[in-house]
Amino acid sequence: MMNIVGRFLYFLMGWRFEPLPSYFSSKHVIIGFPHTSNMDAVRAFTAFRIIRRTGHIIVKKESFFWPMSLFLKALGGIPVNRGASQGVVEQMVEIFNTRNEFLLAIVSEGTRKKVPTIKTGFWHIAKAAKVSIICWYLDNENKTTRWLGEIIPSEDKIEDLIRIRDIYEKAGYRFPLDVTSSSPGNSSGS
Repeated sequence: MMNIVGRFLYFLMGWRFEPLPSYFSSKHVIIGFPHTSNMDAVRAFTAFRIIRRTGHIIVKKESFFWPMSLFLKALGGIPVNRGASQGVVEQMVEIFNTRNEFLLAIVSEGTRKKVPTIKTGFWHIAKAAKVSIICWYLDNENKTTRWLGEIIPSEDKIEDLIRIRDIYEKAGYRFPLDVTSSSPGNSSGS
């Protein structure tokens, strides 16, 4: 039923979506760009309904109060304790390790505002959980939700980030990446 509702909403918005690529499986970190308005989130969650999958998002645990918690859980929200001794990466890895299916959707800009560089926590989560990163693009110009490619994290974060940037730039999106702030040992890019 939600699949039909999702397709109808996409039709009303004038949007199309690409079918799932062959590399899609039950566990991924999915990064999405751009995130410029709340409608991006609506399109993203609608697309997950169309493909009959549940995408999960990271939400600070303080946001899970009644009745907001009902809405956040319905959207696939995962409460995280950012102040816990076990960090967000470890909390997400634990979830990946205990579930048969888990799709973690992350907007690595971390905000709807224009940013000079992305946050790289998605890479750390995927690397530690031993899952691939799928590049997903909300192509506003063509009103199409697109799957751009898959990256399996290597030992070189900078090289992987450059590969991801190149995937998005090939699709026409200028990916905000400053490799100097994403270098090992520099926490400002994480």
